Amino acid sequence: MPSSAVSSSPLRIGLVGFGTVGSAVARILTESSPVGLVLTRIANRSVARKRVDWIPPSVIWTDSVDDLLAPSAPVDILVELVGGLDPAGNWVRRALSAGKSVVTANKKLIAFHGPELESLARAHNAHLLFGAAVAGGIPVIPGIEHGLSGDRITRVEGILNGTCNFILSAMESGSDYAAVLADAQHRGYAEADPTEDVGGFDARAKLAILMRLAMRVHVAPDEIETRPITTVSAVDFAYAAELNSTIRQIARAEITPTGLAAVVSPMLIPRRSPLAWSTGTENMVITTGAHGGDVVFSGHGAGGHPTAVAVVSDLVNLAHGLGRAPIPFAPAHISAEPEVPHYIRFLVRDRPGIVAAIAGALAAEEINLNAILQKPGCCADSLPFVVTVEPCRASSLARALAAITRMDFVLTPPFDMQILEK
Repeated sequence: MPSSAVSSSPLRIGLVGFGTVGSAVARILTESSPVGLVLTRIANRSVARKRVDWIPPSVIWTDSVDDLLAPSAPVDILVELVGGLDPAGNWVRRALSAGKSVVTANKKLIAFHGPELESLARAHNAHLLFGAAVAGGIPVIPGIEHGLSGDRITRVEGILNGTCNFILSAMESGSDYAAVLADAQHRGYAEADPTEDVGGFDARAKLAILMRLAMRVHVAPDEIETRPITTVSAVDFAYAAELNSTIRQIARAEITPTGLAAVVSPMLIPRRSPLAWSTGTENMVITTGAHGGDVVFSGHGAGGHPTAVAVVSDLVNLAHGLGRAPIPFAPAHISAEPEVPHYIRFLVRDRPGIVAAIAGALAAEEINLNAILQKPGCCADSLPFVVTVEPCRASSLARALAAITRMDFVLTPPFDMQILEK
């Protein structure tokens, strides 16, 4: 059968997880009825409370995932939308070992165990597709796998977490962090415990996946430096505006002359950068190729419906006999420390000689000042001001800031973030 032909018998889908994304996937499958696909079973904990009347009566609801994984179960493709490493990882392994293909949006599982699971799929003549694992409904993964496979990607950077982008772009408009977070939780953008999002761990997993697919390097996510957005304050946005910039959580990886670098952190973004234009729950990914230059992927990365579109697109590909493009990769480690400019905010008890003392500590690490910004009208006993410094290594800056923190006029440890240059 040609790879583009639709199977004569519809592929039977077993859906695990009937939450925001799972219900949106079921809605598309039942209302659009994609050719070659049929939903047969839905598994969810306490499934009775999840039942809806728009699901066809032919679909069997169950509390047990075993009912989808049994060899006799009428399931050809397991759609896993629960997330996390366990028990989802066990379900995916069992499905692949039984020769059932898997479609998932589980970025954590793919980031930590993707190579192992892909090998398991190949060994059992099954497929593992995860187009929804990064940037939701934006076709970043298929775009890289199919559209950019002829290039040599040297850098990947972007806004990979819609929750953080929602929070930071609202803070840019003057909102308080705590109030915005509560609003994000109310809208379903953030979990009750938002640590995965605001701590940068969600974006870290997605960056690790993109590094493997785009840059052909497999890095343990734990190696990627991750900094939270919780240390960003309203005054930082005021100073960012004076620098014709804004602040976003950026995931960035690059192959440099000295090795591989990667970080997830709030960064100061110049207004001219496309990354500064992304607001709300939008995601954006920019790849830089040795031959093709920059390619931008942008759109709504968060929410049930955009993510469901990516899941169903993977299912349609399987119905047409289209799996993932095999992409070679090599194990790698984060080894480089690029020199980049930094924004540093201080809170001090004002007295003469402060700037000279700070400049001296920076100069001791061979770091040059670039600019000094201070808004008028602040109390001398609690004075915030900002300096920007020329490109330097993060380790050198850390030593300088540690020395400055010990000075008697410093009220709180300085806050610093990279300034994105491009």
